[in-house]
Amino acid sequence: MSRRRSTPWIHRWSRVLIGAIAIIGALTTGYLTFTHFQGQPVACPTSGCESVLSSQYAKLGGLPLSLFGTLAYSGMALFALGPLAVNATENRELRKKLEESTWILLLIGAISMVVFSAYLMFLLFFKIDAGLCIYCIASATFTVAMLLLTFLGRDWPDLGQVFFTGIVVAVVASLGTVIMYAGISGKTVASSTGSPGFLPITTTSGPAEIALANHLTQTGAKMYGAYWCSHCHDQKQLFGQQAAAKIPYIECDPNGANAQPDLCKAAKIQGYPTWQIQDKLLSGTQALTELSKVSAYTGPQSFKNLVEGAVPPPS
Repeated sequence: MSRRRSTPWIHRWSRVLIGAIAIIGALTTGYLTFTHFQGQPVACPTSGCESVLSSQYAKLGGLPLSLFGTLAYSGMALFALGPLAVNATENRELRKKLEESTWILLLIGAISMVVFSAYLMFLLFFKIDAGLCIYCIASATFTVAMLLLTFLGRDWPDLGQVFFTGIVVAVVASLGTVIMYAGISGKTVASSTGSPGFLPITTTSGPAEIALANHLTQTGAKMYGAYWCSHCHDQKQLFGQQAAAKIPYIECDPNGANAQPDLCKAAKIQGYPTWQIQDKLLSGTQALTELSKVSAYTGPQSFKNLVEGAVPPPS
């Protein structure tokens, strides 16, 4: 009499584990997306997080990369946990069909995310050189874990087909990633402030913006940033071309024009942009009304661009 082989624990729990990791990833990237649109600094014990999230590599098509990460993780969670919502006793065939179809989707999704994460790790350590970014490393760890659980989480009937599919998906994902970033890597243009920058300042200044910029300069305020920082660009967009040229700006990246990295280190700047107004440090893109309040500016307040979202996109 033969004894039925018990199901390995990893086969029983693989979908739950993949779903749990995907949900954590979606919550993490969702938080980063929220802070981006709110113009707030992220909670991070190192300076690398804000530097990476402010770089030109942190956006695709004008949207934060974290938004796409949220969608990808949410899709993985749906593929992993969706079939489990079907009652196996009452709808056995439907449950089986859903599990079969979603396993291949999990495999494709996990491989694509690992390839993309690998490229982001390359950018982190060799292009941005921003130090430790715990969100980036955590996301890369999540994607690798989901791929391992997908591969080990079931008895694949044809391993040869699995490896062939994996190679095709990896090649396509690699080409897609390179193409998406082809217009970004190594590309800079001249900004209106005379420093190299990824995007030019396209908004115009009104009398209020110019008056505020002059006031900030006269009172000794400083804006610390980097030429590649997208949030720094957003801040300059709020001021407009004419006022942005008057901002008391300090370039922190050694490769930027008129760089003063020693001043940034002395001020213990951990993210860009950071405003130093008297004894206060303000991190992230600041509304002009907030800069007026903190710096005790009493001039005209009829600012043309009040919030980041009101800034027209570069042409």
